[in-house]
Amino acid sequence: QVQLVESGGGLVQAGGSLRLSCAASARTFSSYAMGWFRQAPGKEREFVAAISWGGNRIYHADSVKGRFTISRDNAKNTVYLQINSLKPEDTAVYYCAAKGVDYGLTLGNYDYWGQGTQVTVSS
Repeated sequence: QVQLVESGGGLVQAGGSLRLSCAASARTFSSYAMGWFRQAPGKEREFVAAISWGGNRIYHADSVKGRFTISRDNAKNTVYLQINSLKPEDTAVYYCAAKGVDYGLTLGNYDYWGQGTQVTVSS
């Protein structure tokens, strides 16, 4: 079992930056691929970014490529999402997720999910 807790969300101005963190309880954190998803009001859940077990394979959605960066620190059991050049359309609840296989990382069939953290971007 893996428990995930997101933090770092909040209200920010367009053009600003923030870093989301996701702390995992698993002793075998390095055996899980990690992903970030988001869901805006009235919209479907959307893939944002993912990173493989060892961090050597990284994926970012086209909508965030060049602005968002996923990373992980296995020693701290933590995955991060650095968000730059925020836009109002980035407003959403951001979810951290863990997957016990190291493939299909851009898909939504992850095994564990956090509660989410709200990101609101004002213009």
